[in-house]
Amino acid sequence: MEFGLNFFPSCGPDDKSAAQYWDEALRLVGLCDALGYTHVRTVEHYFHPYGGYSPNPVVFLAAACQRSARARMVTGALLPAFNNPLKMAGEIGMLDALCGGRLDVGFARAFLPHEFETFGIPLDESRARYDEGMAQIARLLEEEQVTSDGQFNSFRNVTSLPRPTQQPRPPFWVAALASEQSFVAAGRNGHSLMAIPMAGGKMAGLLDAYRDAWREAGHPGQGQIMLSFSMHVNEDGDIARAAFGPNLDSYLDALVDGASGWLNGASTKEYPGYDRIIAELKDDSFENQVARGIAWVGTPDDVSDMMREYLDGLGEITTASLHILPHRTDYAAAEASMRLFSKKVMPRFR
Repeated sequence: MEFGLNFFPSCGPDDKSAAQYWDEALRLVGLCDALGYTHVRTVEHYFHPYGGYSPNPVVFLAAACQRSARARMVTGALLPAFNNPLKMAGEIGMLDALCGGRLDVGFARAFLPHEFETFGIPLDESRARYDEGMAQIARLLEEEQVTSDGQFNSFRNVTSLPRPTQQPRPPFWVAALASEQSFVAAGRNGHSLMAIPMAGGKMAGLLDAYRDAWREAGHPGQGQIMLSFSMHVNEDGDIARAAFGPNLDSYLDALVDGASGWLNGASTKEYPGYDRIIAELKDDSFENQVARGIAWVGTPDDVSDMMREYLDGLGEITTASLHILPHRTDYAAAEASMRLFSKKVMPRFR
């Protein structure tokens, strides 16, 4: 199992400036090679403390790839619904060149109603825009003189530059939360999977659906799976929980506030059950996430036990993407946790 860093800013100017957040993130990236972390990842969101400091993952990853010579750069994830595929393909090709072919490209449908409203895009178009955009980007990266007549974007005889460093293109990943349709589509199309764990039993079933679709489509192996977890370790478990718990609670509050449209009347058949999911997250907490094994916080032994218990029965998980800097987390504590996890937890799972 491999481990990497997932930077998901959930703060506004009153909490931590963007300059401070990204400076701290880059300092942590600079430790990856020595400590054995194998990827760096960030999101695409807009307009709100939940993710809004990262409107373009490519910008951060272009800087991050200069701080690590070995870690792969992961967009986690790009949102075709809000972007022109011609622009996205060019940016992907440029980032793949800058990082020397260490790019993994993750895509997602987007799920925050306020982003769709601000961009003036109907929620009901999300899946169609995602499917069309991702297919057009794949063609622009793999082919030259591409013509596409789409529902949302059309172009003729386009050769995207720069051409990708990885041939025929960087690997594609698909972000999935709770819709079995998304897990099945990722497997059927031969894309790697990045998922956010919910309840253990539910996640096991969704991962099985992904692997079944992968095999039924005739792809070799069973696909790559990346799961995201919050993580903070300290030799004193009480110190770890006291340092990280309030920040994770603030992160959850920001998430629910950012997704509050689902609780205030947003509705579409394209996101079944999202009102229920956000309502459940409104009642979630740091303590609940630790109890469910999706927030790995405590001593190295505590965290190792949590990991074994949660991962048991899920099958092979390729990568854990670790969220170590939510909200107002102190940089020194985050760095110490990153070092301790590398020294005392990683070796048990490799």
